[in-house]
Amino acid sequence: MRAVATKAQLLTDEGYLFNFDRVIYINRAARKVFSVEFVQDHDEAELEAAMHAPSLPSGEWQFFFNKAPSDTVKRDLSGVLG
Repeated sequence: MRAVATKAQLLTDEGYLFNFDRVIYINRAARKVFSVEFVQDHDEAELEAAMHAPSLPSGEWQFFFNKAPSDTVKRDLSGVLG
């Protein structure tokens, strides 16, 4: 498995920004959020597949966490992210 730093660079190259307050990677254009734990625990192929998967047609945010975030967390993040 690649080092976290290498996977972080992969995310950065795809337009993801790291949010230090929430410890997540965000891509507003793709409307996707990755937790650091997800990035650490999944290999590069899984990470790339998630990054390149089609966005939701509804325009909702997609969350890639090891454990699905609660509806409250999703609403909170969606509100903060716009």
